Amino acid sequence: MLGLMIKAHHGTAQARFTALYAAVFLLSGTGLLGLTILLSGGSMTSVAPAGRPPGAQSELAAAQQHIQVLQDQLAGVHEQQSRRLLAGSLVALTVMAVVSVALGRVLARRVLRPLRLITGATRRISADSLDRRLAVTGPADEVKELADTIDGLLERLEASFTAQRRFVANASHELRTPLATMRASLDVAVAKRDPAPSTVALAGRLRAQLDRVDHLLDGFLVLARAQHGPPAGVAPVDLAVLAGAALRERTAEVAAKRLAVAVDLPSEMTTWGSPALLARLVDNVVDNAVAHNEEGGWIRIAGLADGRRTVFTVETGGRVFDQREVDRLAQPFERLGAERTGSSGLGLSIVAAVAAAHGGRLELAARPEGGLRVSISLPPGRAAA
Repeated sequence: MLGLMIKAHHGTAQARFTALYAAVFLLSGTGLLGLTILLSGGSMTSVAPAGRPPGAQSELAAAQQHIQVLQDQLAGVHEQQSRRLLAGSLVALTVMAVVSVALGRVLARRVLRPLRLITGATRRISADSLDRRLAVTGPADEVKELADTIDGLLERLEASFTAQRRFVANASHELRTPLATMRASLDVAVAKRDPAPSTVALAGRLRAQLDRVDHLLDGFLVLARAQHGPPAGVAPVDLAVLAGAALRERTAEVAAKRLAVAVDLPSEMTTWGSPALLARLVDNVVDNAVAHNEEGGWIRIAGLADGRRTVFTVETGGRVFDQREVDRLAQPFERLGAERTGSSGLGLSIVAAVAAAHGGRLELAARPEGGLRVSISLPPGRAAA
């Protein structure tokens, strides 16, 4: 019976505590019942007189016969009472077994309540909210010691994350100065009278590499800012407008690759967030679809805004990809195939970081027919506000 009652909670600490409490009660109840039966199981004895008067033989025989009848009746009553006591004790033990399971669950739940609170609070803490602490108050017991240990771990993680983001931002800023100096030196060398053709060609190649490094540093800055926490300067942002602007900026590249672009966006796809970060999000997705598309390929841009969520989707054709490789694209410097060596490898990782900073998520899927589907789900404008 006890096993059936806690079968649904098998394997949890609450179930083990409940079983322990119930088992201790049943053992003590069983011992008390056995002791009661043992103490109530004695029998009455009679003592015969030492001698009998000669003239009272008949009266004595009648009295002894009457006493024997009374003793038999008393023994029957005692046996009946013993059976009733045993039956009543068994019924009471059964009822109390059920009550003990219920009380055991209540006590176990009360004992484990601080642990559940710690677990729930820890689950709500993410990389963007490492400044939060459990701050458990109460006596210096094992539960408070566990909470203080978790708070110490969170403090060390916050310091590590902050130092990493600060290093990326500072390094990106510091590297812009030598890049600007190199560009100025190239401009001076090319601006001289009658520069050598080799100098002009070398300057062009170096300028292209400097642009690539500058783009990489800009990606580092955006990634660090997106991972730093909730965006600042939030406002309503229409993703359809951002998608149109991103396509217009790449009109020449789309025409050069002869890409067929289909746009199916609602008239208003509003979300709430940082206009600069969301513009970078849409620009990176569109740029990824154009830059890594095949000659004569296609791009399909669609959207959904139903008041509960805003979904921005970009699909492209191409060869069939492995989903395991596609899942890694949200990580920095991950690319699909050798044809992507010219990119920085930060595009989709920036998209994932910006989406997460706005309470959304990035989903990447390899299309069975070939190509890639990039879907970004964001809170709607009103819900996010």
